[in-house]
Amino acid sequence: MRIARTIAEFRQLSAELLSPYESPSFGLVPTMGALHAGHAELARQAVVSESVVAASIFVNPLQFGDALDLERYPRDLDADAELLESVGVKLVFAPPLQEMYPQGEPQVRVSSGALGTVFEGASRPGHFDGALTVVAKLLHAGTPAMGSYRAYFGQKDAQQLALVRRMVSDLNFPVQIVGVPTVRAEDGLALSSRNRFLSAEQRDAALVLSRALRQLAAQADAQEPLDIDSAIALIESEPLVKLDYLEVVDQESFVPLAENCRHSPFRGKALALLAAQVGQVRLIDNMPLSVKAQ
Repeated sequence: MRIARTIAEFRQLSAELLSPYESPSFGLVPTMGALHAGHAELARQAVVSESVVAASIFVNPLQFGDALDLERYPRDLDADAELLESVGVKLVFAPPLQEMYPQGEPQVRVSSGALGTVFEGASRPGHFDGALTVVAKLLHAGTPAMGSYRAYFGQKDAQQLALVRRMVSDLNFPVQIVGVPTVRAEDGLALSSRNRFLSAEQRDAALVLSRALRQLAAQADAQEPLDIDSAIALIESEPLVKLDYLEVVDQESFVPLAENCRHSPFRGKALALLAAQVGQVRLIDNMPLSVKAQ
């Protein structure tokens, strides 16, 4: 395992690692650290597909609206590096703040457009502009000197994944974006760095979120109308969970599906996504919906 602290060192080390390969491929797994089994699966899938895989670890202040949230975000580089090394990642890029933003807070940022103002963007104004800005910088920093280039993101952050894909397409970034399905605990809770802040009682209550999503997925599988109201009622029946939104949307545009999905047999594909507050912790989750193959 090699750890780079500067962009120049990151590029030098990645070039050294790629040089023995005749037709190399390079994979990047951008993270903010506090890694868990979901991140491990991201990295594992990249390692299976690429000659060399690097992961970045950088807690990006631009995407935190609350200074306290930024301050309490867990940081443990040694533990994160150990997890990444265990699944085959060869290089970690862990820059200090001044390396990523040498002139302080950037005046020029990537705009997330209309998609960045709905759902999570509505609840956290400016979040996606900050996220896209740092992802753009990380993708540029990781661009290999040779070979193909792919970056791996988790489907759990579905809106961010859609925005990254659109940014890469709209601005002609020389990288392919790979989405990796959400990793869940055995009881169904989507893995998240924020889960560690839940009490045992709150964690049990949070299971209602995945139950509601599975309820909609089962209806989609069976080509039944989607009973969104019942899914919402299920979540609202749990007193420790305060629902922000639950919506069924197009997987790419995030435009809510027409009302007829509630009254007509479900066809095609969609995405059910939600956000809720459990105690002091905001949780997001989503589930792809599609008709089960006969």
